[in-house]
Amino acid sequence: MRTICLWLLAFSVTCTAAFAQGTNYASTHYTKKEVYITMRDGIKLFTAIYTPKDASPQKKYPMVMQRTCYSVAPYGADQFPARLGPSETMMKQGYIVVYQDVRGRYKSQGTWTNMTPVIDNKKSKKDVDEGSDTYDTIDWLVKNVQFNNGRVGQWGGSYPGFYTAAGALSGHPALKASSPQAPISDFWFDDFHHNGALLESYFFTYPVFGVQKTDTTSKAWYTMLDTKGQKDGYQFLLDMGPLTNADKYYKDNFYWQETVNHPNYDEFWQKRDLLRHLKDIKPAIMVVGGWYDAEDLRGPLAIFKTINKTTPQAYNTIVMGPFDHGGWGRERGHTLHSNVYFGDSIATFYQRNIEAKFFEHFLKGNGSKESGLPKAYMYNTGKKEWATFAQWPVANAVKEKLYLGADGKLPMSQPEGNGSVSFISDPLKPVPYTEDNTTTMGFTPRNYMSEDQRFAGRRPDVLVFQSDVLKDDVTLGGEIMAHLKVATTGTDADWIVKLIDVYPSDEPNHAYMPNKNIILANYQQMVRSEIMPGRFRNSFEKPEAFVPGQKANVNLKLQDVLHTFKKGHRIMIQVQSTAFPLFARNPQKFVSNPYKATEADYIKATHTVYNDSYVEVDVLK
Repeated sequence: MRTICLWLLAFSVTCTAAFAQGTNYASTHYTKKEVYITMRDGIKLFTAIYTPKDASPQKKYPMVMQRTCYSVAPYGADQFPARLGPSETMMKQGYIVVYQDVRGRYKSQGTWTNMTPVIDNKKSKKDVDEGSDTYDTIDWLVKNVQFNNGRVGQWGGSYPGFYTAAGALSGHPALKASSPQAPISDFWFDDFHHNGALLESYFFTYPVFGVQKTDTTSKAWYTMLDTKGQKDGYQFLLDMGPLTNADKYYKDNFYWQETVNHPNYDEFWQKRDLLRHLKDIKPAIMVVGGWYDAEDLRGPLAIFKTINKTTPQAYNTIVMGPFDHGGWGRERGHTLHSNVYFGDSIATFYQRNIEAKFFEHFLKGNGSKESGLPKAYMYNTGKKEWATFAQWPVANAVKEKLYLGADGKLPMSQPEGNGSVSFISDPLKPVPYTEDNTTTMGFTPRNYMSEDQRFAGRRPDVLVFQSDVLKDDVTLGGEIMAHLKVATTGTDADWIVKLIDVYPSDEPNHAYMPNKNIILANYQQMVRSEIMPGRFRNSFEKPEAFVPGQKANVNLKLQDVLHTFKKGHRIMIQVQSTAFPLFARNPQKFVSNPYKATEADYIKATHTVYNDSYVEVDVLK
């Protein structure tokens, strides 16, 4: 049961809910078979196959497959999960549903590798990757599973999203449709790092990813970190001190050791970059993500844009909704993120009108590029409604600059003079990334991406720049680039930029407020944020120290948005250097490997932001 919970934890679904709903339908309408499928190098992968009971030579079904490192439980030919396939809608429409434990996980053989590197030019049967394993699996399925129609689709969210994206490189002609959902594309920029800044909030997850099992098993073989009853992740990780002290927990954890021994974007990380391999894509692609996905926001956007460039002839679409990690896969009724209410049954709308339509067209229909779905199905998180686009980023977007004025204003033209504003950053008293301490020791952070930022903006170590009250709606739809002109009295620093929607002072609370202590009047809703370690400002491969007091350029890309700042609201930018424990603290003294920094390396520094700094945004007119 615990292994199932860990998988579900990544999508914030409880085990009780998972097994309380849909069990009767799955068991009464499907048969189950468990098999081992042999890969080209002899490794056998455990696979569960669910076939509709009415399948026959006259009624054949396509297959949809998920490959996962989080277990295909429940195990046993007479055991059924609550739901089969991507959604209840698709389960009832009828598909042969296949689940597979990937190499080195649970009941499959082999050695586990994080973000298996792609081998483009395989020369022997020993050259295996997720593409070859996907090919070998599909090849066996279409030849051995009764009553399949010869078409296969693949889907998966989070890590299974990576397996889906990598599987699109398999080249198997039966693979007609792939939907990578919340996919990881590169651990250096997404998930465990952002632009090389370590997400220390993931500290408690390393046992899941950094312990090899010794035999096939249906149960977890790793032990989660014993926190001695501590419930405050900020305090636990602050008390732990420098990351060198983590060895008392993870000395034998191979993934932690790989991480701390590769502080720069070297060959270890580069060969795990999936994007450089996404070329000549054959199956239809529908990438899915959530605007508030704290784990994998970059992945969907990066994969979609990369395929657009490398394979412009491919059927390649994207869907971005008002969801956290995997939120489109479960219906909550009232759709909220943190304190922001977006409407009702939005996940159900996606499942019925977007996802099911995609798979039905390519696996049961004529499979033409005229699917009836747009290139980009994007949710406007300010207007709180879906919008469709013929391309993304939008062709007619106008780029405008928001300048960080030394007076705290946010003008669209560069302020006169050489003004600047400074703050003291103390890594021993870092800015918290959230007010919700209950979320700081979980599998992943969740709510912070739309949380009220007043707690941060009222600190002296967070700079605030704010527009006048908007006289008209302003819609940002596309990419965001921050161009900072900065200096520091130290030799290293992280730079964090947050885009915020400031509500008017008379904004009423909605009826579904999860936190009764929060008021939406003057609410500072985070719309987007990102971090750039200053050491990587010129190169991720070769870090550089700052020259104390010398002005330098730090550019960072915030991920895309589609958000309307309504009339009567304000646009705010906040700039800070710590957001703990979301990101590990920068010592602010340049060291060759910040993971090996000592207590003496952590120093206070004064950071300065000059008023020729600006944030460039795409405005939809």
